[in-house]
Amino acid sequence: MARLKMTKSKRTTAKKQEKPSKKTGLVKASALTKSIIKQTAPHARKVKHWYLRRRLWQKIGIWASVFVFLFISSMYGIAQWYIAKHAHEPLTIGATFIPDYARYYDLDPKDTMQAMIDDLGMRRFRLVSYWDDIEEKPGHYNFKELDWQFKKVEDAGGTISLAIGLRQPRWPECHWPDWAKNEPKSKWSQDIKTVMGKVIDRYKDSPALESYQLENEYFLDVFGDCPDHSRERLVDEYDYVKSKDPEKPVIVTRSNNATPSWPVGAPRPNMNGASIYKRVWDRTVTKRYFEYPLPAWYYAFLAGGAELTTGNNTIIHEMQTEAWPPSSMKKASIEEQDKSLPAEKLGDRIQYGVDTGMRTIDLWGVEWWYWRKTKLGDSSLWDAGKAKIIQLTNSEKQCPGYYAAPSNSRSKSPC
Repeated sequence: MARLKMTKSKRTTAKKQEKPSKKTGLVKASALTKSIIKQTAPHARKVKHWYLRRRLWQKIGIWASVFVFLFISSMYGIAQWYIAKHAHEPLTIGATFIPDYARYYDLDPKDTMQAMIDDLGMRRFRLVSYWDDIEEKPGHYNFKELDWQFKKVEDAGGTISLAIGLRQPRWPECHWPDWAKNEPKSKWSQDIKTVMGKVIDRYKDSPALESYQLENEYFLDVFGDCPDHSRERLVDEYDYVKSKDPEKPVIVTRSNNATPSWPVGAPRPNMNGASIYKRVWDRTVTKRYFEYPLPAWYYAFLAGGAELTTGNNTIIHEMQTEAWPPSSMKKASIEEQDKSLPAEKLGDRIQYGVDTGMRTIDLWGVEWWYWRKTKLGDSSLWDAGKAKIIQLTNSEKQCPGYYAAPSNSRSKSPC
């Protein structure tokens, strides 16, 4: 028995010896730290001496390089965070549709929109409500154009983001009737609110209406023919829209290529809109085509930064998928148009939008595709766009519920 107790005691002592104490671990870590410092100290002294021998402008350059590196790394980190956060969300590919732009190409607007629904499988549309179309004469309102557009989208089971206000997509940006242009701001600013109210009252109960886009790139005063860019008017209009329809989200858009503004001022919308243009004709300086050298993650950074600072997500309300030639489109040859955006690069352009991580993308210029197909006998753009849209939406993960074909089966779904 005594021998057994002695054996247990030895085992216990051995286990205690095998288990290092916290103090022993700290001593070893301290020794390792000292060893590392000892090994790196000579190199650190060399770097210090090298730095002290630099001239002032060289030191400024060094610190500027460090700052740029850290800044870009932070941007990239925010971009990757945003992309990862929204990666699980369904991808929605829509398009801006403007009947007046279809007419510019001598197209029938109804046929054009129906082709977008039936052949391309579009279910999301960004529509416009031009003041000069709705109220050509003071107090006389015409909603026939918007009525048939809403009806088509409703029949297809789709959704609509409706642009409202004075400034809306397409040149000259501000679409107002001639009779209002001679009025003082105090008068026409109230008139446009009256029109907005009529539009909201007429369509706010539509099952297709998903959101409003208030004005369009409102603060972009270097582009367009517009009389006013005051923040006070935008805030007043935002408050008015919310008073008329408090439930629908309101989008306020920014133009990132021209002015990388940060959407932190009033009004604080429910969602931000971003426009992305990749290749345009520079009329002012170089007199040649210019391609913005920005990677897709740059726009992910803008969207992620906006979400971190405002709590609001961002969509692409204009993804350039049409050419930007030096002349008007109808005057430019196909060869000239292709210098800006050839059909073989259209899929890559749409993919660029997807790579930003923003999950709602409204394509810009689909009417141009249809014109090339039906009037010029060149279906390359239409076919390339259709193939890419089907590729992106034809999966269970990325297919929103409203892509399902309606019960009447009039419109085919890409899913």
